[in-house]
Amino acid sequence: MSNMGIMDLCIFRPWLFFFFFFAIPLRISVAQLEAPSPAADFCNGIFISYQYMKGKLIPPHLGVGSPTQPYMFESTLTILNNGLVDLKSWQVFVGFQNNEYLVSASNAVLADGTTLPAHVGNGTVFAGFPTTDLMTAIETAGDLTQMEVLVELVGTQFGIESPSVPMPSNISLVNTGFICPQPKMTGLTEMTVCCIQDPNLKTNVTITETKFSPPQTGDLVITYDITRTYSSSYLAQVTISNNDALGRLDYWMLSWDWMRGEFIGSMKGAYPTIADTSQCVFGPPGNYYQNLDFSTVLNCETRPTIVDLPLSYTNDSNLGMIPYCCRNGSILPSIMNPSESKSVFIMQVYKMPPDLNRTKLYPPQNWMINGTFSPVYQCGPPVRVSPSEFLDYPSNTSALASWQVGCNITRPKGSKPKCCVSFSAYYDESIIPCPTCACGCQSNPSNTCSATAPALLLPSSALLVPFANRTNLTTAWAQINHLTIPKPMPCGDNCGVSINWHVYTDYTSGWSARITLFNWGGTNFANWFAAVELDKAAAGFQKMYSFNASLLNGTTDNNTIFMQGIKGLNYLVAQADQANPETNPPVPGKQQSVISFTKKLTPAFNMTAGDGFPNKVYFNGEECMLPTIFPSNGDRMVAASGISSFLLAFVVLIFVQQ
Repeated sequence: MSNMGIMDLCIFRPWLFFFFFFAIPLRISVAQLEAPSPAADFCNGIFISYQYMKGKLIPPHLGVGSPTQPYMFESTLTILNNGLVDLKSWQVFVGFQNNEYLVSASNAVLADGTTLPAHVGNGTVFAGFPTTDLMTAIETAGDLTQMEVLVELVGTQFGIESPSVPMPSNISLVNTGFICPQPKMTGLTEMTVCCIQDPNLKTNVTITETKFSPPQTGDLVITYDITRTYSSSYLAQVTISNNDALGRLDYWMLSWDWMRGEFIGSMKGAYPTIADTSQCVFGPPGNYYQNLDFSTVLNCETRPTIVDLPLSYTNDSNLGMIPYCCRNGSILPSIMNPSESKSVFIMQVYKMPPDLNRTKLYPPQNWMINGTFSPVYQCGPPVRVSPSEFLDYPSNTSALASWQVGCNITRPKGSKPKCCVSFSAYYDESIIPCPTCACGCQSNPSNTCSATAPALLLPSSALLVPFANRTNLTTAWAQINHLTIPKPMPCGDNCGVSINWHVYTDYTSGWSARITLFNWGGTNFANWFAAVELDKAAAGFQKMYSFNASLLNGTTDNNTIFMQGIKGLNYLVAQADQANPETNPPVPGKQQSVISFTKKLTPAFNMTAGDGFPNKVYFNGEECMLPTIFPSNGDRMVAASGISSFLLAFVVLIFVQQ
């Protein structure tokens, strides 16, 4: 038997001939072409399935049944277009609920721009990459490779051991215009849902659709235009446009992930924070581009971070000479200056095999942008849009390919504001201060202050004194007004910027307020702006005297007043030491103006009910923390302000002598 050849076996056993020449190729073919779930046959829309494949216990071994015991899991997310129209830039939500930590995902990225590995235990949205669009069976003759995408997921979940299966709570299509019912379970390991087009959506459903997605919207939109392309590289222009009336970036920092081995050869209009080519020289690029002088290459990081250039580089022939570049990272709202509401830079990008031809073009993924004292932006995935057009003389030109990334202002859970507001009024001598720890406190405050005790009322003289130097003033004021002094005293607000809103006058036909900005930090704010929402009074806005101000059109309720310093008052300087810092506390940078209102357009205005106080305040795009109470309506008003001021000075003198 051992000397018998394969052909001899096939002569005596004909079924072996079939096994070697038919069964093995058939098995390989079946493994390579995975058919959709049978449930997909009954779906005339977008079919989505999540199938748990396998899992196992991994270290550390904390004990079976422990909610913190980690387990590896593998699953497959399938998206299949069984509908009549192409699915552009698909996005799918998976409701992970077992504290999952996702390690890898094939053919997809996280839509919020987070780089893997990442915690996704509260659910996450996947976006397609590199396959972003799914075509229909009609236009592909049922070709699954163009209709379907399989996302293979590998990660860690906690506490769910076999035979229990760690399934998500929900799966659904995020793209607008679709309705997804409650998903169904097929056995214990597969969840499916069929999402159909919303019949109430007013669109013309046709088999032939536009080639590109519509332009992206967002508080900030980043456009990635490829302007020239070569076999092994291309030129890209990146445009950051601010679309939010109250959004702003200072010293912006932009980052992304190269997904296909790309690296930056050169840049104009911006620069990476690290100019390093070691990852190229000692990696695959160094092996492939053996004739390239890597000393001239700019950056080879997988995730580079790009910053704007200072104003002095605007006309630099090597790094500048790009419109809308080189403003030291400031992107202002268009209401302040339309020409300064965007930043632009260009770069040369080298590609790696197998993308070495002119038409193999992919944008980077996982975009993220932030700044100092700026709102937090969450960015989506890049979406292919119609090529951008540029106004060039003598004729217009267009990009070869364009993608857009929409970013929206968000407030992450647990984040703290960077500014706070105090309230005061002519009818109450006390200042309602910023709340305790308004901008955050240490996790374990010292015994010298309390993070939970409410802030003490202040005399007006305390507004110009740093919090660390207010103790004598606040305790003296509390004693004069017979207020309880907590032990320990409340902690400070810890805000770099504080704003006082003071109701200045109130008369039959109108009223006025005074707004004062204090900078307690070490950073100067050039071209600062502020905004206040007044739900009950904004319609009566008349004039601001030391600032430029206007009623902001286009907001939800037309209730926002936008203000900025006039020339000479548009620079809020940092806190500064006095001549003798050992005896005199530092003083904050300060700007102040009076704002007037008429009651003609707001007949129901009620000052004593708090209508004269803002319900929201912004500084440089950041929403500030407000007090929870208003000044007294007059019951606490001290009739003789001179006497109370004398008493305050007397009590403070006693404290100082002690």
